[in-house]
Amino acid sequence: MSRICDLTGKTALKGNNVSHSNVKTKRKFYPNLQTKRFYIPEEDRWITLKVSTAAIKTINKNGITSVISKFIKKGYV
Repeated sequence: MSRICDLTGKTALKGNNVSHSNVKTKRKFYPNLQTKRFYIPEEDRWITLKVSTAAIKTINKNGITSVISKFIKKGYV
């Protein structure tokens, strides 16, 4: 199962763990993904998406249908 946001396309970033002695080891920074169900009233159905918390905040602010149509128009979905 991949760790990619269904709407924004956010993926893991690469970086380093840096110790107190400045030794660097590779690590990944994963996005904060949540599996969430959204109701689409126009289609009268529920959809399940794996979205980042930033995408959830955008959906709460603008509504699910406008957010999905915006991301489809931009080519993210």
